[in-house]
Amino acid sequence: MSKQLETFKSNLEEFASKHKQEIRKNSQFRVQFQEMCSTIGVDPLASGKGFWSEMLGVGDFYYELGVQIIEVCLALKHRNGGLITLDELHHRVLKGRGKYAQDVSQDDLMRAIKKLKVMGNGFGMIPVGGSYLVQSVPAELNMDHTVVLQLAEKKGYVTVSEIKDSLKWEKERACHVLDHLLKEGLAWLDSQAAEEAQYWLPALFAELTSRDVTPEEANQMTP
Repeated sequence: MSKQLETFKSNLEEFASKHKQEIRKNSQFRVQFQEMCSTIGVDPLASGKGFWSEMLGVGDFYYELGVQIIEVCLALKHRNGGLITLDELHHRVLKGRGKYAQDVSQDDLMRAIKKLKVMGNGFGMIPVGGSYLVQSVPAELNMDHTVVLQLAEKKGYVTVSEIKDSLKWEKERACHVLDHLLKEGLAWLDSQAAEEAQYWLPALFAELTSRDVTPEEANQMTP
């Protein structure tokens, strides 16, 4: 078995040498190559040095991508509190790279984020509605917070009553979670909504993700 793995690894190295340009430039090709590597326990991103990094330049590629992800997240932190959908992050990273740069897929972003997460600087991914929210701040979010984020995914906001009805929680538990999201800057409170206060998640609602919002505008939404 070990001999077969060595043979496969050798063939993989030969394949990488032959197709390194496609691996570097084509995001779909890169996903397939990463999957091939994972079947034999090879991680091309595990080290900044060595055969894989030197041959493919993938270490530099994901390092640069990580820097771009950080830049986008920092630029929007005043607006979304450190949460951004993977779709919006992908759109803004592509926009910042320009049309002549290497193509970047959401799979590439997720791999770069996983590397940032290892550094312990607050990065992580929260599954929401078949996609992900990217967290770029070291806020402590437990399963309760994640479930509420998932509940708010469709409308961009949630209320205490909706949490109680959908999750069968006591009011105190719902308020505790929402207060934490407010404290961390991940939610905004609209206390003048028609029926009851609404807790908006700026990373989720499309109206604000389509335009730039200043800190002053953000403060107006929070009493």
